[in-house]
Amino acid sequence: MPRPSTAQARSGRGLDVFIDTYRSLRTFTSRVTSRRARLPCPGPLPGSGGAFRVMLLQGVRVDMRSVILLVVLGCLLPWEAQPHRPGSAAHSCFCQVAGYLDDCTCDVETIDQFNTQKLFPKLQKLLETDYFRYYKANLKKPCPFWKDNSHCGIRDCAVQPCPTVRARALLQSDRYTEAANLASGELECEKEKRLGAVDESLSEAAQEAFFQWNQHDDSRDDNFCEHDDEESPDSEYVDLLINPERYTGYKGPDAWKIWNSIYEENCFKPKAVKLPLNPLATGRGCFAEVMFYSWLEGLCVEKRAFYRLISGLHASINIHLSARYLLQDTWMNKIWGHNITEFQTRFDAVQTQNEGPRRLKNLYFIYLIELRAISKVLPFFERQSYLLYTGNKTQDLQTKELLLDILREAKDFPLHFDENSLFAGDKKQANRLKEEFRQHFRNISRIMDCVGCFKCRLWGKLQTQGLGTALKILFSEKQIQRMPETGPSYGFHLKRQEIVALLNAFGRISTSIKELENFKRLLQNV
Repeated sequence: MPRPSTAQARSGRGLDVFIDTYRSLRTFTSRVTSRRARLPCPGPLPGSGGAFRVMLLQGVRVDMRSVILLVVLGCLLPWEAQPHRPGSAAHSCFCQVAGYLDDCTCDVETIDQFNTQKLFPKLQKLLETDYFRYYKANLKKPCPFWKDNSHCGIRDCAVQPCPTVRARALLQSDRYTEAANLASGELECEKEKRLGAVDESLSEAAQEAFFQWNQHDDSRDDNFCEHDDEESPDSEYVDLLINPERYTGYKGPDAWKIWNSIYEENCFKPKAVKLPLNPLATGRGCFAEVMFYSWLEGLCVEKRAFYRLISGLHASINIHLSARYLLQDTWMNKIWGHNITEFQTRFDAVQTQNEGPRRLKNLYFIYLIELRAISKVLPFFERQSYLLYTGNKTQDLQTKELLLDILREAKDFPLHFDENSLFAGDKKQANRLKEEFRQHFRNISRIMDCVGCFKCRLWGKLQTQGLGTALKILFSEKQIQRMPETGPSYGFHLKRQEIVALLNAFGRISTSIKELENFKRLLQNV
């Protein structure tokens, strides 16, 4: 066998050094992640300036020459498995959206495969059923924080409600007794049939039980959202299938005022730290970006997770607006589709100063949080006595079986987010932080009543309630485990609106992950 040339030998040694360095850095990264998760609240270590300095203070030694060598070799070595053509628009948007997520043991690629192959098709089918396609909301509540006269006059902002459905709660969805299961009704908004009719044949005991459940739900303080009053005459059922989330033309200062209020006042951020790409903030630029992420890295895991949830939700909404964009509007028809330019404006690394790819990774983080929640709520729906009631017995059984199938698939996901890393440590301090976390999120749910576009308000309210329900589930594990097999559970209970919001909100996140595949393909040759 011929001896390798000197150049080949050096190349081989260089590759060996690269592999060894890569393994060392992966070990270091895992230590960084595990120790960052245990940082006490509130705030960073004194004098910390990012993950490397924090770890150095805690005794982790880093060979910076190895790190530099890794970066150089990573740029020089020809990689065979390259997901995007260098220089392509897809590479600019997605080159950083890969690998492991911060504060998690999961990676982007595993989520993509799991969502596409197992969950997404089943979720779409579930959300088309009568039980999950109707959502009751009060879209006329005044903004509690400022006087708002900016209600959108654009026709695509309008919401088409079920015209005859108002005011009365859909009690049929929470039936447990045999008498209640005899109730009948149909959920067909297009045919103007009532959703909220109460079956007069219910026993007094059943009606009293429903009253007690509602009272109990209303009195609990473990909700992460401000719920609409379902008894209000302004509350209406909306068919989500004929009011899809898509581009409406609602943008500019009015729209950014909403996000500015959310980020600046509710994400545990001091006023001196400016959010990157916030058009309403002064002092933007490279220094502001460095300052923001230095602050974020120094936060405890709970507050960091809060920001990433909101950022992930924001990214998901922007993806839907870009994927269902009004491309052509004529007197004959409207054409909706993917707007590549709009997507690049929101997520391209160069155009967003690397902020877009970070937001896309936060989308995967919120996916993991909501996935974990729907896996943990499985026992609530597995009870034989629980019905997803619409009045069509055959369809109701099929809907429940499909829901259970989805929840069991979610439970089998191999790399779940570990919610036990949140609110751990000193019990008193953890409870205080949890309450602060909950109040901030409730405040965000109230901000949704300030959204000037009614369709945007509808989906904003639904998705914040869905995320709030997911958080409620994650922190109710003991109550879920203690639920009785039959009868009402006073320790843990979900209203119909919470169930509908939970699955539809997760459906939105799942759709966003799926849409990223479409944008990758469309941008590959741009």
